[in-house]
Amino acid sequence: MSILVVGSIAFDTVETPFGNVEDVLGGSATYFSTSASYFADVNLIAAVGEDFPDEHVAFLKEKGIRIEGLQRLPGKTFRWKGYYDYDLNQAHTLETHLNVFEEFKPSIPEDFKDSEVVFLANIDPDLQLSVLEQVKKPRLVACDTMNFWIENKPDSLKRLLSRIDLFVINEGEAREFAGEYNLVTAARKILDWGPDKLIIKRGEYGALMFGGNSVFSAPAYPLEDIFDPTGAGDSFAGGLMGYLANTEGGDAYRQAIILGSVMASFNVEDFSLNRLKGLTLKDIHKRYGEFKSLTHFEDLQ
Repeated sequence: MSILVVGSIAFDTVETPFGNVEDVLGGSATYFSTSASYFADVNLIAAVGEDFPDEHVAFLKEKGIRIEGLQRLPGKTFRWKGYYDYDLNQAHTLETHLNVFEEFKPSIPEDFKDSEVVFLANIDPDLQLSVLEQVKKPRLVACDTMNFWIENKPDSLKRLLSRIDLFVINEGEAREFAGEYNLVTAARKILDWGPDKLIIKRGEYGALMFGGNSVFSAPAYPLEDIFDPTGAGDSFAGGLMGYLANTEGGDAYRQAIILGSVMASFNVEDFSLNRLKGLTLKDIHKRYGEFKSLTHFEDLQ
């Protein structure tokens, strides 16, 4: 089953305590699509500039990602420059150049409008709403956001939440959006705005899922080598949605969260998409099993 993803493609310049890279492939849609491609067909909607090299287009095609919705616009591709201290949960932005992304207006090719699963990556919530006006009858719609939209377009974001099934957000953003410090209280308030389920990403502390009266807590994978957390949240979402695209019922959401965590754990082991590029399903299944063993315990006698 296919997933429609709308988001950004970017060139990232990143420095961490463990190294640095310049103008490497990044962006929410890129990380999401690469991660999700291991589990489902992906239909990509994004914009790049005239400077976007053919080798990156070839990479997307090699991963089986359909790029009919990739717009090549006059100008330069979106660029982000930032760094991380030893607290790798917090990115520090040095420069943001939206370039062609500033003029991006998602246009959904006719062949993509029947996509049954839609993921609205981090872009303007009004643009996310415009995507929903163009697709037909998806069975599952999820979205991500960031503090910029929470602070500048909260009403648009709330309108969007009334039309989606799953909202993915990080811990600080959840507290800010709800105006609540306690995550459980914040989750209840956000769920009241519309989504059936809410997943709160907590970086090195894992993830929490809220829905109805249930709460599910997933751990993060204990890694020795972490090079670059850029794109970890989008890789998480890719694994999550990739699994949900082909699985329903039972423990699907819980399994999907663990698979999302698996993909995020691989992502941070190298810069850009270097680690995600060469994965095999055997690698993914092995780490999924290791995740399972992290939290398995027997009933008390």
